[in-house]
Amino acid sequence: MSPERLARINEMLDNRQPDLTLCLDRVHKTNNIAAVIRTADAVGIHQVHAVWPDIEMRVSGNTASGSQQWVKTIKHYHMDDAVQAFRAQDMQILATNFSADAVDFREIDYTRPTVIILGNEHDGVSPEGIAAADQHIIIPMIGMVQSLNVSVASALIMYEAQRQRQVAGMYGTRKLDDDYCQIKLFEQGHPIYAKACTRKNIPYPKVDHLGEIVADDIWWAKMRSPEFHAAV
Repeated sequence: MSPERLARINEMLDNRQPDLTLCLDRVHKTNNIAAVIRTADAVGIHQVHAVWPDIEMRVSGNTASGSQQWVKTIKHYHMDDAVQAFRAQDMQILATNFSADAVDFREIDYTRPTVIILGNEHDGVSPEGIAAADQHIIIPMIGMVQSLNVSVASALIMYEAQRQRQVAGMYGTRKLDDDYCQIKLFEQGHPIYAKACTRKNIPYPKVDHLGEIVADDIWWAKMRSPEFHAAV
């Protein structure tokens, strides 16, 4: 791994915000999902959640520009399951929804642990998501349109959250656990070895502060051993 690559990965890990996330509520268009993930990566969001009861989620790598390698997507079959996970992390739950109690999204304190629920363009946030929210938020619009594409709406909210957190000095200090960071450093810094570990069922080794693999002779012997394939 080059020093530049190591520095870039470490910078990304140092800026991740594990207590800020999104929940895509039955958003089914892959281009929208991928665009949201790409923006999430750009603002330092560690993972996103998706409630999708019916079909498997597939993210277009081209649209996401590889961001799905850095931002984990957690799937839930029911909104109740997602909400339970958010409550366990003591997160304030926000939902984009036009209601009498909705406030401008810029009035929210995003330095608190926060999840933002966004729905698809046709149905919006589900009744379950609306009911679970601590606060409804809106993006003010003074034109003829009444809603924005979900990827655009999420980007506006995410960048407001990033702005507030940068002002509060919440970036630049690593909050992720070391095991996760070690996995990312190895997979993204030594991708050929990482793929070989998967093929050969070999545990990942540690990576030191210079980005070098730290492994004993047994690990290296397994890595160098030929792979045998059963005859067909």
